[in-house]
Amino acid sequence: MSNNKKRIVSPSMLSADFGHLERDTRMIDRSAAEWVHIDVMDGVFVPNISFGFPVLKAITAATQKFMDVHLMIVEPEKYVERFVQAGADLVTFHLEATKDVQGCIDLIRRSGAKVGVSIKPATPVEAIEEWLPQIDLVLVMSVEPGFGGQSFIEGSAEKVSALRGMIERRGLDVLIEIDGGVSRHNAGALYEAGCDVLVAGSAVFKAPDPEEEILAMLDASTN
Repeated sequence: MSNNKKRIVSPSMLSADFGHLERDTRMIDRSAAEWVHIDVMDGVFVPNISFGFPVLKAITAATQKFMDVHLMIVEPEKYVERFVQAGADLVTFHLEATKDVQGCIDLIRRSGAKVGVSIKPATPVEAIEEWLPQIDLVLVMSVEPGFGGQSFIEGSAEKVSALRGMIERRGLDVLIEIDGGVSRHNAGALYEAGCDVLVAGSAVFKAPDPEEEILAMLDASTN
């Protein structure tokens, strides 16, 4: 399934040097990455706490790139509008984190951002099928959400392939993003499976040359 149209890398700022956040953001701004991935964690939905509105505003001020905001928080509908006001172009919430999926989709759309829905590794792709016509992106987690630097969970590419088939059968224009354990070494296979957007944290920011690493991911093949 290699007929998907886009190749986008979205470096995760969770792996940036927080002591030099502006420097690292400006590096992404210069790079071939089109998006910047912001992981928002509340310590409840996931066992970690990251950053919120002030940091998002600071990152937004240092780049012209598309702001890809991933909410790993319970009751995301309480905060959606504030994240859009802080600079989010896309707001992705977890299917497992809200009792009001429809309300959350509607709220993001009304706030003026694109709508993403994420599923954890244990959640089957069938759980998201009914929402596909209303959203712009599905984020498939290929690690357990909450921490950077984890290893890619085997079987995640198969989930992507199943999801791509579901989207194409319905004639929808929905992007597939994957997050967790992504690098130049599996990027080609993930594009082949049907991914449009690859989130990479450690692979980018721990590379000797992060900008070159981003190019390598964009140019990756399955060979």
